[in-house]
Amino acid sequence: MTQSIYLVVLLLCLGLMYPLVTGIFMDKLASQKLCADDDCVYTISLARAEEDYNAPDCRFINIKKGQLIYVYSKLVKEKDSGEFWAGSVYGEQYEDHMGTVGYFPSSLVSEQHVYQEANKTVPTTVRNLQKP
Repeated sequence: MTQSIYLVVLLLCLGLMYPLVTGIFMDKLASQKLCADDDCVYTISLARAEEDYNAPDCRFINIKKGQLIYVYSKLVKEKDSGEFWAGSVYGEQYEDHMGTVGYFPSSLVSEQHVYQEANKTVPTTVRNLQKP
């Protein structure tokens, strides 16, 4: 009897862990992005949130109306997709979110200042690093 209970508990644990082991597949937002440099680390512009936005998953950031956001890249819009930018929150009252980089809909912000043109097209896929 106790062996049966242990077996049931083991099977339940394995079943509950299955999603953690396999991961969750997320749709790709775009194949290319526009940046100011090849590594997309330089700030393109400063934008102000015109509306609140609650992030649907870990790729996105929450923004609040009036909040300033440093923009690092702009995804190249593809068929049937929204236009998203990548950036990080700026401001003293949002210190817990400063430095967190994520995507947000470009339609919810207005650019306040352009620091440099986003004229480099970079693929969004991870580059293969080859050892010599």
